[in-house]
Amino acid sequence: MNRRIIPLIMCGGAGTRLWPASREVHPKQFLSLFGARSTFQETLLRVSDATLFERPVVITNEAYRFMVLEQLAEIGREADVLLEPMRRDSGPAIAAGAAFAEARTADAVVLALAADHLVRDTDAFVAACRAGLVAAEAGRIVTFGVKPERPATEYGYISPGAAVAGEVRAVAEFVEKPDAATAAGYIDAGHLWNSGNFMFRAAVLLDEYRSLDAASVAAVEASVATAARDLGFVKLDAAAFAAAKAISIDYAVMEKTAHAAVVPVACGWSDIGSWRQVWELSDKDGQGNAARGTAVFEDSRNCNVATDRALVALEGVDDLVVVATQDAVLVSRQKDANGLKRLVGKLKAVAPEVTESHIKVHRPWGSYQSVDNGDRHQVKRIVVKPGGRLSLQKHHHRSEHWIVVRGTAQVTVNELVKTVHENESIYIPIGAVHRLENPGKIQLELIEVQTGSYFGEDDIIRIEDDYQRA
Repeated sequence: MNRRIIPLIMCGGAGTRLWPASREVHPKQFLSLFGARSTFQETLLRVSDATLFERPVVITNEAYRFMVLEQLAEIGREADVLLEPMRRDSGPAIAAGAAFAEARTADAVVLALAADHLVRDTDAFVAACRAGLVAAEAGRIVTFGVKPERPATEYGYISPGAAVAGEVRAVAEFVEKPDAATAAGYIDAGHLWNSGNFMFRAAVLLDEYRSLDAASVAAVEASVATAARDLGFVKLDAAAFAAAKAISIDYAVMEKTAHAAVVPVACGWSDIGSWRQVWELSDKDGQGNAARGTAVFEDSRNCNVATDRALVALEGVDDLVVVATQDAVLVSRQKDANGLKRLVGKLKAVAPEVTESHIKVHRPWGSYQSVDNGDRHQVKRIVVKPGGRLSLQKHHHRSEHWIVVRGTAQVTVNELVKTVHENESIYIPIGAVHRLENPGKIQLELIEVQTGSYFGEDDIIRIEDDYQRA
């Protein structure tokens, strides 16, 4: 078997089920929850065997594109990155990836994977891919059915039917998320968890989708055919993509097609849909407590702590999750995932910024993070990647003072171009045309102190920009 699979990594979701760590502008697929790498990075590495997998395709959006590039570079991987102009759920996203893959490779077989899932047994997963490939080549749309580890109520289930190729079975029925008693019955009946990951020949998926919703497939294919190239990204045409119906691939195709098949797999899979699931998958002490960051437990059991910086101390409590970021703290019962959903709903109405924005903001040249702010000042920590540079710009309402703490900066202020080393600083007056760049081989880190009457991002007047934002 010489055919290789094109991984399609779906990376555009913005879940808040792991708030406050996960937010609209920095969702859970980019978080390092179980080690040094994010689930997005682990997903890419899982499909890195060049004998089985081709160059991956990542589908994401404008807001995440530079995080995608940054995390690809961190693990030494490359990919074709498609940008959705707006969210249309998994149906149009997978169709766009399939259309792109088919244009890139004749008769392509595509493996559509969610970027925010965890797989602990890569060998078992790859073996399932090899088994599923036989059925996919034969015209089946294959989903991965996870052998249940417990009667879960947070997953949909698949009832497997007759064998079609080796271990691969036809799908007899997809069933919705059950209550606890029904879930136990499903396990007794041999049902599998629906992982929401799929393998198919691109032409088969598009033909089947087209037979059910021709207009949406035509819109998606047009968005791919007329896509623009921008800084190495493939930008799907907005007007065409907007005409596609927003719908999940399950409702659009999988629950209606006669070609659905399922490959059973036991690979330590989880969609990491709650802080309780994070706790279940984490290392724990003798009292069942898990911690990421600095935490101290006294007379406490089955608690989960995640903290960016502050020390968290728990005494005399059970079954709590405590998540501390620099601008928000969550204290919740482990068992009530729906309670967090209700809480985030209230926060979106009362304080939407803590569900949408993040204290660390990613930019194509690096990142910045708010440290302190007041009526007449704002302090930021700025990191510029080697070779990165900010736009040539000016401000009408603030001056800036830059102190280099690591690396070397090349700074333009009007006609002056100056090299600023560690422990040195430079002043940028109001109205001065200026630019910051990193000419070195290591990250440039500096502290920026802004003073003035207004600090909004819309006071950045870009004159020249490497990233076409001027």
